[in-house]
Amino acid sequence: CEGLGERRYRAVQLFRWIHQRGARSFAQMTDLAKPLRAKLEAAAELRPLVLRAEQASADGSVKWLFDVGGGNAVETVFIPEADRGTLCVSSQAGCAVGCRFCSTGHQGFSRNLSTGEIVGQLWFAEHHLRRRLALGAGERAVSNVVLMGMGEPLHNYAALLPALRTMLDDHGYGL
Repeated sequence: CEGLGERRYRAVQLFRWIHQRGARSFAQMTDLAKPLRAKLEAAAELRPLVLRAEQASADGSVKWLFDVGGGNAVETVFIPEADRGTLCVSSQAGCAVGCRFCSTGHQGFSRNLSTGEIVGQLWFAEHHLRRRLALGAGERAVSNVVLMGMGEPLHNYAALLPALRTMLDDHGYGL
């Protein structure tokens, strides 16, 4: 926002629109002036992950497969419980560790996910589930995140740390 000549508080507005409200376009951000929305359209993009498949279980668990380009896909799993909703998030496409007990390791390593791809899994799950479960404005579907999808999270530390900050931020997901 500062790079566009805007005041810093605009960044908080954008952050809330994207992460709390699930905005899919700058045009939806109706409390931002039209000239600012035009600047944002020219300088940035809001692009959700591409959903390849969804599987729902009788217990309410949902698994999504997201296309992250280059022939790579990652899994994200939502596990509902009486007192919380847990989201298992991937941090890499594949895995380089190769643990015997893990099928991901047998696939090999393709690449690290970007911060946006990591947060994008939470963004999709939270807003998709809010609509599906008809949750109110202040209600959350996801109450905690575990990094136990595909990959070894600390092998992607540079992208993981800002993703975690976004997940924890009260203007974001407040986890």
